[in-house]
Amino acid sequence: MAYWLLKTEPEQYSYQDLLREGCTIWDGVKNNLALKYMATMNVGDLGFIYHTGGERRVTAIVAEVVSQPYPDPNFHQPKWLVVDLRSRFPMPQTVTLAQIKAQPELSNCDLIRLPRLSIVPLSLEHWQKILTLGHVEGSETQP
Repeated sequence: MAYWLLKTEPEQYSYQDLLREGCTIWDGVKNNLALKYMATMNVGDLGFIYHTGGERRVTAIVAEVVSQPYPDPNFHQPKWLVVDLRSRFPMPQTVTLAQIKAQPELSNCDLIRLPRLSIVPLSLEHWQKILTLGHVEGSETQP
């Protein structure tokens, strides 16, 4: 299983939208490195939905990848990929970018090193630290 941080502009698609809908096609990824990461996603991988832009950059929900990557049905180029995501649960406490940056254990996270990347791979250590910051505990984090 792999762990991800998936960025979205809340004005375009928010974590509240995913909670309400339950499942969505995660599309709009155009960066080559982010597409490379998306191509490696597997059913059962877990990810944080992270709001970008503005002053309120937060991680607020855990989602699960529920499809293998497939070509974006809205484009006729096979390199544009999408995956289907299902909301798992909202985090009891949102985690801000400032909180993430303040953690020495997260200093080598690509969220900090490559801030414009829309899909960020996370190590198990990074995943667990962000869950702790979000006051998530127990079996909720298991597939």
